[in-house]
Amino acid sequence: MDADVIVVGAGLAGLTATAELADAGKKVLLLDQEPEASLGGQAFWSFGGLMFVDSPEQRRMGIKDSRDLALQDWLGSAGFDRLDDEDHWARQWAESYIDWASGEKRRWLHDQGVRFFPVVGWAERGGYNADGHGNSVPRFHITWGTGPGLVAPFEQRVREAVARGLVEFRFRHRVDELTMTGGVVDGVSGKVLERSDVERGAPSSRVEVEDFALTAQAVIVTSGGIGGNHDLVRASWPARLGKPPKEMISGVPAHVDGRMLGITEAAGGRYVNRDRMWHYTEGIRNWDPIWPMHGIRILPGPSSLWFDATGKRLPVPLFPGFDTLGTLEHIMKTGYDYSWFVLTQKIIEKEFALSGQEQNPDLTGKDIRGVLGRARGGATVPVQAFMDKGADFVVRDNLADLVRGMNEVTGTDLIDYTTLERQIVARDREMDNTFTKDLQITALRGARNYRGDKLIRVAPPHKILDPKAGPLIAVKLNILTRKSLGGLQTDLESRVLRADGTPLPGVYAAGEVAGFGGGGIHGYRSLEGTFVGGCLFTGRTAGRAAAKAVS
Repeated sequence: MDADVIVVGAGLAGLTATAELADAGKKVLLLDQEPEASLGGQAFWSFGGLMFVDSPEQRRMGIKDSRDLALQDWLGSAGFDRLDDEDHWARQWAESYIDWASGEKRRWLHDQGVRFFPVVGWAERGGYNADGHGNSVPRFHITWGTGPGLVAPFEQRVREAVARGLVEFRFRHRVDELTMTGGVVDGVSGKVLERSDVERGAPSSRVEVEDFALTAQAVIVTSGGIGGNHDLVRASWPARLGKPPKEMISGVPAHVDGRMLGITEAAGGRYVNRDRMWHYTEGIRNWDPIWPMHGIRILPGPSSLWFDATGKRLPVPLFPGFDTLGTLEHIMKTGYDYSWFVLTQKIIEKEFALSGQEQNPDLTGKDIRGVLGRARGGATVPVQAFMDKGADFVVRDNLADLVRGMNEVTGTDLIDYTTLERQIVARDREMDNTFTKDLQITALRGARNYRGDKLIRVAPPHKILDPKAGPLIAVKLNILTRKSLGGLQTDLESRVLRADGTPLPGVYAAGEVAGFGGGGIHGYRSLEGTFVGGCLFTGRTAGRAAAKAVS
């Protein structure tokens, strides 16, 4: 055989699995259809957000968290309703992940040199009952160094294993088939693609050079999801989220195409929960794109007013940062596939962060002085660049001009000045007292009770039409593809299962291709900080399980 184990996909899950295999003394071939420049996959581009439970960072910020509270939040968000079938293993993975996040996870990463920004973020705030969707407390820990800082120790472990002769990279190897002998998967076959020198994330050539076939005792599939394949996203789009968007932008490169899902399914693996997905509603077109239809997600604080395409304010509790999929469902049922934020300069300076390592050079570059500058006021350099150059931003000194600019962006007259003004004035009247019936104002005031939000995340409450808070800003928000929540069904040893529930011999799966565990560890909704964490958890599990299984 060519190796003990073949790993398909050199993203974070693949690197983690490979590192664990090499630590166990196993020989590994690590394959990827992209060039070496894309090593680390989507995790490299990420904010590096990780969910921890009852962490030192939380305790220092005065946050009281627990394993039971986190599990309550997870189950309330996931809404598992296929427990006899597609959710059977996902539910078990979820509890196992919460145990890890409240136990060994942080120490395991810390021992490898990973460090974390001291202010814990509050993602997916929910806004429903205590046992419903959302994080009851802040749990979003940003890796110091963002995505590159998280990928680095695993890449280092793998490269050290390469130097020891235990691991061999095979870039530009596109897998087209899992090969079998006697009903057992014993390798892969496909095409070697021509050499490509494109930059990380840019589309690479698909010109085929030659065939290849490789054999091993086990194959671990870690190839990611479907977010770069808009046709497949639309084909999987569930009716509960309305009609699929006609226009979307991409939060992932085009090579995130879902090919290995179909290839593994053809070999006998079971692909479950394919109707569950995680796409963002706050996408903006990148003025300096790297991949086709490149979009960036705004990570908003809770103060911006959110309007649909016709200028109607979104209902409670669909405030910025509260319920991603609830907001997506509402927007898609309006008949349009975009919406608007309306805010002030005062809000954008405090509350707008942009997802992705390249949009956060201070955190990515571990620049302490730069990070401290966020608390001094003024928009960050990347946010200001979007204000100046972004096609989705409108900045004006008064509301009438802002409305004209909004309609110019869309080429319509959907936004009516009188209607928009009436809603904003009504909201602003509620600011005259410390108490209010407007639940968004109640929420943002409550958020400022948390030290981290008051320090760097939530602007002091003020009237939108207060000239001293201006200028006024409107941002057209597009649907941004990102994550698959379903995937290959796996047991707690990351073994891919067949339709009858038995393992497909010789095949494991980790990361997004496995629904981050069990074919859908998140159920219908995510708590955030759990995607790269899911890659780490499942990659580690798959690597260790495969290492024990091969001789």
